Amino acid sequence: MCGTCRCQTDTSISTSEIAAHQLLQLHQNLLTKNDRLAEHNRTLFRHLLAINILSSPGAGKTTLVQRLLRERDLMAGADPLHSHPIPLQAGVIVGDLASDRDAQRLRQTGVPVVQINSGELCHLEADTVAQAAQQLDLANLHLLIIENVGNLVCPAAFDLGEDLRLVLMSVTEGEDKPLKYPTLFKTAHAVIISKIDLADMVGFKRDEALRHLHLIAPQALIFELSATTGEGLASFYAYLGQAIFQCRDKTP
Repeated sequence: MCGTCRCQTDTSISTSEIAAHQLLQLHQNLLTKNDRLAEHNRTLFRHLLAINILSSPGAGKTTLVQRLLRERDLMAGADPLHSHPIPLQAGVIVGDLASDRDAQRLRQTGVPVVQINSGELCHLEADTVAQAAQQLDLANLHLLIIENVGNLVCPAAFDLGEDLRLVLMSVTEGEDKPLKYPTLFKTAHAVIISKIDLADMVGFKRDEALRHLHLIAPQALIFELSATTGEGLASFYAYLGQAIFQCRDKTP
């Protein structure tokens, strides 16, 4: 966890030495600055679809992104102005505490990938995303994928300037993730239940999971899919393809 958003305990400073209102003010100032920079990013990304993908570690973000990139032209068919799919240009920003293993995997798709190593930060912030985006040819992109640091807590508070926030929960994590981490799920435009090919094997209770999602995140669309077998991907691609078209359509 990190000290920036005060989720890390600093053993050199006792809680009695820092007044509660000072911590609150620090947190508010941090988020205010981030929100301002996120709006700048939103302007920078106005001609493309920017998606922020969040989950706990191991939920399947990278595997899903990898397959999505390899099959990205399947999303272009959602554009009603083209009878045939057009080449869809994508770029990726990957956030990890350390290493570039996920970035290496994604570069195998031939798509430009920029790595952010956040170090002690347990989330990505708008300014680091802006710096990473400068390394991509944004003007020619239709889709920007931001794979956030694996964490269900801190990333919920940080707007990156994205159009869509997608939250993954895998069947291997159980059915109660929305109840345990409601803040993140309440901010999701869509929730992806991943690894459904393993649902029976791990005893995943689908009805219970859906009940929790409808309770905590009624605003979110729900996709049940497997990036390994391809099950459920068609509807997810259609959703992203329509969103990409809408972003291009709104560009003056």
